[in-house]
Amino acid sequence: MNSFISWIGGKKLLRKEIMNRFPESFNRYIEVFGGAGWVLFGKDKHADIEIYNDANGDLVNLFKCVKYHCGELQRELSFMLNSRELFLEFRDQYSLNGSTDIQRAARFFMVIKTSYGSDCKSYGCVKRNISVMVDYLTDIQKRLQNVVIEHKDFQNLIKVYDRIDALIYLDPPYYGTEKYYQAQFNKDDHVRLNETLKNIKGKFLLSYNDCEFIRELYKDFNIEEIQRNHNLKNKDGKSNMYNELIIKNY
Repeated sequence: MNSFISWIGGKKLLRKEIMNRFPESFNRYIEVFGGAGWVLFGKDKHADIEIYNDANGDLVNLFKCVKYHCGELQRELSFMLNSRELFLEFRDQYSLNGSTDIQRAARFFMVIKTSYGSDCKSYGCVKRNISVMVDYLTDIQKRLQNVVIEHKDFQNLIKVYDRIDALIYLDPPYYGTEKYYQAQFNKDDHVRLNETLKNIKGKFLLSYNDCEFIRELYKDFNIEEIQRNHNLKNKDGKSNMYNELIIKNY
């Protein structure tokens, strides 16, 4: 199934390539940098235990409200319209004190859906069928029924859930693009992530941008280069190819 939102760095275009490289068997699936959850939603069930995590509190609140309060969230959204005025209001006010979790989630959902490229900054001027988007949340709630939703630093999350039978999938902010993410992630965090993964019990699969810094950082692991369309076309009208890395410890 598809995710119910778009998100920066989302793996809609690469999730099949990623899942094709999963190990044959594992009993717990841990998505450390969850985002829109495209890989999570790629199967009805990856493992008996599934964990979704993200550092963005507004995103985690949205996922929790879909899981635990889907009907109430749908009712809140049923009164909303796709308009520039509401977008600007929600963008500036969705995280203000005084809103309930459901109100906050509904406004954040509309900001994502009606912003340009889901950047949560500028109005997208794109026609959206609100009722279709709202109805689809029922399917998402069913998929999340047995998923644990966490809001932890990646190092703490891995420490808590790492087991010998675990698969840890990681899609961190790409090196050099950290400014585009709401949650802070700097060069020290990239290094800290590498140090954390060196000492885990389970298996990990990591998706990253292809650059010299990342290749050097993960030179002791299995690195595979893959290509995908960049989505944007160059001035000759041809699609650009974008290199990404899949890094594994198995």
